[in-house]
Order: sequence, then structure tokens, then C-alpha cells
Amino acid sequence: MTVTTHPLYRSTPGPLHAVLLAGSVPLFLGALLNDIAYYKTYQIQWSNFASWLIAGGLLFCGLALLFALVNLIRAERKGGRPVVYFLLLLVTWVLGLINAFEHAKDAWAIMPQGLVLSVAVTVLACAAAWVGLTNLRSGGEQ
Repeated sequence: MTVTTHPLYRSTPGPLHAVLLAGSVPLFLGALLNDIAYYKTYQIQWSNFASWLIAGGLLFCGLALLFALVNLIRAERKGGRPVVYFLLLLVTWVLGLINAFEHAKDAWAIMPQGLVLSVAVTVLACAAAWVGLTNLRSGGEQ
């Protein structure tokens, strides 16, 4: 008789998932730094840079969210840390999308909402990366 064992959990995300997750943090952080520069200098180009960085962060975060959803669906036990990780990424992506819409406004109209949203999205992206890259389990005992 052959016994096949299947791993009950993964201690960390796969390489592509980790790259996408970790890549969203510097993009959202760059957008925050550009918003701060715009707030201090009134140079519209900083806002344009922030818009592009937010778009990149949304792409990376969205793909990481897709990986997290697949991990959550495949998990034997649906509660705990995988759910927290998925929800953090989901909230990060939704607020990032709202931030992108906010940055689509004209010039100074994005302040201060754009700056506040950039701070919130950056903190959430850091929290999601922290949870995702430290012993993320997709099932089994925790």
C-alpha cells in the first residue's frame, strides 16, 4: 500500500506571489513620497508620478490578491491567518483604487484626500506584506 502525504500548509508564499506582494510596498510608498513632495512644492509632476506609481501598485497588489484568493480556496481550513491576509490585500487594493480615482482629479483638488489615502494604502500594504511573508499558512494546524 502506498501512502501519499500532502503538505497541509505553506510557510511562505511562492516566489512569484512573494515578488508581487513585496513589489506593491515600494510602489505605494513611492506614491506617498510623491504626494508629500507635491504637498510641499506644488509641482504638478509629483502628482503625475504618484498616479503612475499607484497604478503599478494596484497591478502588483491585484495579482498578489489573486494568488491569495487561490491559496484561500485551496486551504483545508478557511479561517485564521489566510483570511486576514486576503482581507488586508483586498482592503489595500480597494483603497488604492479609490486613491487612483482621487489622483485623477485636477491639480490641487487631490489634496489632502490623496495624501491621506496614500498614507492609509502604504500602511495597509506594509501590513499585508508583513502578514503574507511571515509564516502564511494555507491550511492545517497553526
